[in-house]
Amino acid sequence: MAPLTHRSIKDGWFREINSQWPGQAMTLKVNRILHVEKSLYQDVLVFESETFGNVLVLDGVIQCTERDEFSYQEMIAHLPLASHPNPKKVLVIGGGDGGVVREVLKHDTVEQVVLCDIDEAVIRVSKQFLPHMSSLLSDPRVVVHIGDGFKFLADNTSTYDAIITDSSDPVGPAASLFQKPYFELLRDALTPGGHISTQGECLWIHLGLIQDLIKTTRALFPVSEYAFTTIPTYPSGQIGFMVASKEAGRDLSKPLRPVPNTRYYNAEVHKAAFVLPEFGRSFLSEGKDLRPQFGANATSKAPSKKVLLLGSGAVALPCAEYVVRNPDNALTIACRTLKSAEALAEGLRNTTAASLDAGSQDPAKQAALEKAIAEHDLVISLVPYIHHANVIKAAIKGKTNVVTTSYISPAIRELEDEIKKAGIVVMNEIGLDPGVDHLYAIKTIDEVHAKGGKIKEFHSFCGGLPAPECSDNPLGYKFSWSARGALLALLNSASYLADGQQVDVQGKDLMGTAKPYYITPAFAFVAYPNRNSVPFREYYNIPEAETVVRGTLRYQGFPEFIKALVALGFLNLDAKEWLKEGLTWAQVTQQAIGASDANESTLVARVKELCKFPDAGESRRIISGLKWIGLFSSAPAPVRDANLLDTLCAQLETLMKYEDGERDLVMLQHKFVVEWADGATDTLTATLEAYGEPQGHSAMALYVGVPCGIAVQLVLDGVFATPGVLAPYSKEICDPIREVLEAQGLGLVERVL
Repeated sequence: MAPLTHRSIKDGWFREINSQWPGQAMTLKVNRILHVEKSLYQDVLVFESETFGNVLVLDGVIQCTERDEFSYQEMIAHLPLASHPNPKKVLVIGGGDGGVVREVLKHDTVEQVVLCDIDEAVIRVSKQFLPHMSSLLSDPRVVVHIGDGFKFLADNTSTYDAIITDSSDPVGPAASLFQKPYFELLRDALTPGGHISTQGECLWIHLGLIQDLIKTTRALFPVSEYAFTTIPTYPSGQIGFMVASKEAGRDLSKPLRPVPNTRYYNAEVHKAAFVLPEFGRSFLSEGKDLRPQFGANATSKAPSKKVLLLGSGAVALPCAEYVVRNPDNALTIACRTLKSAEALAEGLRNTTAASLDAGSQDPAKQAALEKAIAEHDLVISLVPYIHHANVIKAAIKGKTNVVTTSYISPAIRELEDEIKKAGIVVMNEIGLDPGVDHLYAIKTIDEVHAKGGKIKEFHSFCGGLPAPECSDNPLGYKFSWSARGALLALLNSASYLADGQQVDVQGKDLMGTAKPYYITPAFAFVAYPNRNSVPFREYYNIPEAETVVRGTLRYQGFPEFIKALVALGFLNLDAKEWLKEGLTWAQVTQQAIGASDANESTLVARVKELCKFPDAGESRRIISGLKWIGLFSSAPAPVRDANLLDTLCAQLETLMKYEDGERDLVMLQHKFVVEWADGATDTLTATLEAYGEPQGHSAMALYVGVPCGIAVQLVLDGVFATPGVLAPYSKEICDPIREVLEAQGLGLVERVL
């Protein structure tokens, strides 16, 4: 059996990285993974840690460990029960690990405990790996009910003396457990004088949420208080509880009887749990915020610059985050749908959301775009490149600066005179490729020229790929952007210089030019030219260069697979009258390749005839990959736009997407063959090898978004102020961007081979 793995365990350490506690994380050394499961409701992980015993993790968040679980279980149970005069019937919502039930049964007044948990997997797994917590679930006083807590409460009004909600954090389905309708159900399910206790989040992180919980519960219960405990493996080492009573005047901080056999709880700890540190007390009782303000939050002045960001792709967020680091900037994020813009803007300081359509020809939508752009100092255009010219035309009218990450198109060049007349800066090509590649090309070329050397050869290749451990499909590739765009790019023609001669490659032949490309022994890359490299001899001021090629990196085996798809017609955009809903994949493939029938053996024979594989091994590899795609199957084909390329895209978008917990790789390398004044030669390299964070940004998003954000700030600061169409092809533009990029820890590694 293959060893167990989990996306949150890397290099032997579990990492609890979560947007609910941004900028901090809990890590635990892992001895071994014990259990991994996708239940009907959540991701379930159990591992043995080096210092905390067995650990239960749900959806990437620590629920309990053998070492410290007692502080949470004891306090969430004993605070409501010890302050109740006579609790007999107790309901526990959640808590399938059994820890709360164990503590409830320490009260000799209790006659029955009902555990209601929606996920049987938690109970089952806890019995196996956390028996010290779950063993009392078999006690005759305990009833275990697998089901929805909301429904159970609605069906059992005026029944329980105490209800304890051991919930996860307020995201996803659990968010409803922190809202008024849930607390109304809790109140109605209590007997007169009954108590509740619910997980109440952390003072250090969630003061605003706690404030809302207090407001909600005090509107429904005569008495409601926040109390807390300490626990090392919960965020910031502290967790709280909302404790409430239906009995007016009840002192929840006063225990009425001792609780035996505890490790954390005692009568004095019970009383002290309601005594909050001053920053928490003042915020929750008086609305005064005593928390220190630092960094961007320390300023009280209003932002002086207004930035509009158009687009909602993956690169938009790291760009937006960089822009709002500066408290002088106010950001508006605009997408076609307001919902997408709001999702991006959530949690960003000085940021609002709007709905704008940068590509619409509708007069009203165009007017709205022009008005919005005119109201800002700068617009970042991260929409598809075909819409940049429309955005720039609006910016010319509004005299608003523009930054894009795309290549300068002929449509943008045509606007240059108008751009200069408007007095605005339109900065382009400042992402990764193009962008970061320019910065280090110009740096090395200028340094070589300054020493009297010549660039005889310039090779630059970049690839956005799945990390090696995630490249688990026949193409060794996954889509981080439009599958359609990625496939169409494989049909682009290319031109480059080799030994002083221009080489032109037609799109249909592009994959045939791919050759092995060595960067390090760890990778089996192939490389092929991308677009037109010839003008870069002029752009980079290297007239002496005999070879100039810029291209794309893929893993070995990719080009041959694409060549097969081209030979079979699956990258064809022509509409096919016969391509209609209801066809199976085998029938589609039969029609596409001209096979006599749709039997797999017939299709395979025809594929071999068309593709002319060089050997039996390659034939087996690619035909196995075509089977993996499903081209010979009886499954219905997801026909899209009556053409083969878009229909294939519909299939690959599902098969070749990044799964939760996977990461990408960006590999970029410049290779300069240099001839010095004395005739000696050197090979210089500048290399980027960057990996995405499964719970954070992809490497591609980071290395496109952050350079774009840096350029935005430099335009706002007036560092780049010359009106016109600009790109990072000169030292004057490249150096300031590169210096800031390196300060962010995002530079390239330069070597002499």
